[in-house]
Amino acid sequence: MAHSNDAEPFIILAVCTGNICRSPAAERLLASMLDSSVSVASAGTYAMKGDPISPPMDRLIEQAGGSAAGFAATQLSERVIRPAGLVLGMTRAHRGAAVELWPASVRHAFTLRQFARLISQVDPSELPSGSAAERLRAAIPLAAANRGRQKASAQDDDVPDPYRRGDRAYAEAFAEIRAAVDAIGQIICIAPHNQGQPVTAL
Repeated sequence: MAHSNDAEPFIILAVCTGNICRSPAAERLLASMLDSSVSVASAGTYAMKGDPISPPMDRLIEQAGGSAAGFAATQLSERVIRPAGLVLGMTRAHRGAAVELWPASVRHAFTLRQFARLISQVDPSELPSGSAAERLRAAIPLAAANRGRQKASAQDDDVPDPYRRGDRAYAEAFAEIRAAVDAIGQIICIAPHNQGQPVTAL
């Protein structure tokens, strides 16, 4: 069950496969942008448990102003999903895996790129002038209400896996993650509550 107490951190969970490339990038970029009312974590459907972030992605995160320090890959499980108020899969399959493990997450589970697209359609004036957590709690049902209004393909929703595919694949995946994070930040982050600044898309 998602947190409902505004005094508790709102948890975002990013999900990919190995939890060493895409979801850690989303986790660390979101964490650098959002205020302390939000806690960001990540996990993998087939996590390389305990491993650090893949070096090419590590470098890209650091170059963007995030931190890759202290990371250890985590296996996706019901226990990990249950506290999350927002689940962001890197692909439709990752989103589906999370919902299968914890069906109650269906209403607040999206792919990262899908959520960025849907939240961009939300009128910021409909959100409270509060913390990132308060704005997210208000924005998620509004974004969910926009599902199905526009057709999208898997290519529109998914971030391709760059693992072992070379620096260019990492850069392309990171650019898509970064652009989606920026789009979310444009709606959620308002002064003076955001401690970090939304990073600029590549």
